[in-house]
Amino acid sequence: MADTEKFTVRDFFNRFPNDDACLEHVMEVRFGLRHVCRACGMESTFHRLANRKAYTCARCGDHLYPCAGTVFEDSRTSLQMWFYAIFLFVTTRHGVSGKELERQLGVTYKTAWRMGQQIRKLMAKADGFEVLRGHIELDEAYVGGKRSGGKRGRGAEGKTIVFGMKEREGRMTTEIIPNVKKVTLRDATLRNVEAGSTVSTDELMSYGLLDDDGYKHGMVKHGAKEWSYYDYRHDAFHHVNHVESFWKLFKASIRSTHIHVSAKYMDRYLKEFTFRSNHREKQNAMFDLLVGAV
Repeated sequence: MADTEKFTVRDFFNRFPNDDACLEHVMEVRFGLRHVCRACGMESTFHRLANRKAYTCARCGDHLYPCAGTVFEDSRTSLQMWFYAIFLFVTTRHGVSGKELERQLGVTYKTAWRMGQQIRKLMAKADGFEVLRGHIELDEAYVGGKRSGGKRGRGAEGKTIVFGMKEREGRMTTEIIPNVKKVTLRDATLRNVEAGSTVSTDELMSYGLLDDDGYKHGMVKHGAKEWSYYDYRHDAFHHVNHVESFWKLFKASIRSTHIHVSAKYMDRYLKEFTFRSNHREKQNAMFDLLVGAV
């Protein structure tokens, strides 16, 4: 099945009709049914052991447990149920709430919530780290919290501050930040964006430091109703539309799917949405990344 094709419910149950099929897929994704044995050091085929969640080396008989070290290990929930939960996460646009998992899987809310959090952790691990380069958009946003009256936008109370960095035609990286001071934004940018890259931001004064760090920096002045402009000096078209669109969708996901997300767990939901944004056209690849993540 091509990565650009949708991963449908029918596809899922054709591929994973039972726990045995799921276990074999874990083995294939993590190790392969033929690989160099850790015990004897020889390339060998591995065969399933009857009545055990294990495979054995055809040469030396060493036992390999493909679920060891994963979220599936020691779980009372069946592998097929875990796989279906992961399927729901990779095929949705706005995420999956604990109540939705509870309904779909027929498990308790406590179990559904725990599974959802474990899958979000897998998404963060599977996305990994890669330095952004080329033309990068930077933007921060305020998400979550409960506010009745008071200040809106920057400085609003009860909100979690999130920072996004988007490579044009490429990856998105996000993180939680404590404030929007120069030192905070500079540190996040230096860790994630290659020196010498072209960077687009809005007019927040904290971004003014980027020129001194060797970035080709351009600001769009939203306060003056400026949303984009062409920079002849750096031969670059500056705007932050892609990051702003990401924040719009992320906030809509929180409102429509989860109603409220506490600051304590916001990073998991942010990484989930970032992972889905980076791989949205590759549902089968997303699924395998999560199954193989440890």
